[in-house]
Amino acid sequence: MSLITHYLGLTLSSPFMPGSSPLADDIDMVRRLEDAGASAIVMRSLFEEQLFRERYATIYHMEMYADSFAEVRSYFPEPSEFSFGPEAYLEHLRKIKGAVAVPVIASINGTTSGGWVKFAELIQQAGADALELNIYYLPTDPTETSAAVEQRVVDVLSAVRAAVTIPVSVKLSYSYSALPSLAGQLQQAGADGLILFNRFYQPDIDMENLEVVPRINLSTSQELLVRLRWLSILSAQTQLSLACSGGVHTADDAIKSIMCGAHAVQLVSCLLRHGPGHLKTIKDETAKWMDEHGYASLRQMQGNMNLSRCPDPTAFERANYMRTLQSWRDPLGMKTL
Repeated sequence: MSLITHYLGLTLSSPFMPGSSPLADDIDMVRRLEDAGASAIVMRSLFEEQLFRERYATIYHMEMYADSFAEVRSYFPEPSEFSFGPEAYLEHLRKIKGAVAVPVIASINGTTSGGWVKFAELIQQAGADALELNIYYLPTDPTETSAAVEQRVVDVLSAVRAAVTIPVSVKLSYSYSALPSLAGQLQQAGADGLILFNRFYQPDIDMENLEVVPRINLSTSQELLVRLRWLSILSAQTQLSLACSGGVHTADDAIKSIMCGAHAVQLVSCLLRHGPGHLKTIKDETAKWMDEHGYASLRQMQGNMNLSRCPDPTAFERANYMRTLQSWRDPLGMKTL
């Protein structure tokens, strides 16, 4: 039984890996993940704002623009809020590379194509085997068009692509107005893969203190459905490597992701809940299911339920929407929707 997959030009022992998260912050945990069968290690993201803060801090210590620095730095989170600063991030990357034999994928979270992308070069020099670009951007300017929002993503990728030679993947949200078109633009701009999808953590409101407060809710398998739909659509249209991120908690979730076209399956919430050994459980149960259903290799079932190969491809399009609305029945006897 072969679980070998090809992702971002890398040949991996299986599609299963931890996604970008605190899981890679501790070297002992990284080793435990590798022992559990992780085929790669994905580091948490370093934020564009951290790099800007360091840049402005340098200007400040040179006593240039000192009056404006206080205002500029007030826009950014405090350094203590981040697990790693830029230099510490590079050092931790080197430590992970020395601790495991599997590929290590670094991550940068940014929204502009500014000078911070030079840090991608340092990530490559530190030994990263690939780089994720986590484009987490929420447009609030009413004059910014959807085309401009998508162009921002392409510009960030293009700037990073010009700075490094290692594989680069882009982590997207599912809320773009024309995702297949954006995927094509990113492929033309040099992307090696896409990660579907980013999770937008929604802030909550403290009514008593009139404050916006962060809330972290781990995912459930229900979140997988939108990822299955877009994996199925995009895997039929692009040669890019595709990773499923968000909503994979069981072997069934993983198998569905692979059938819809995923080359890699990134696990976070389930590992935070159950520990690194859960990766081995999903991996072993996936292999068992494949054996029981006559699959000798992962490649045999990879994409066999995508838009071009599914027995009913319209189910991924508007027909599914109509059928779903008509299928609901209320146990109290109300009319169908």
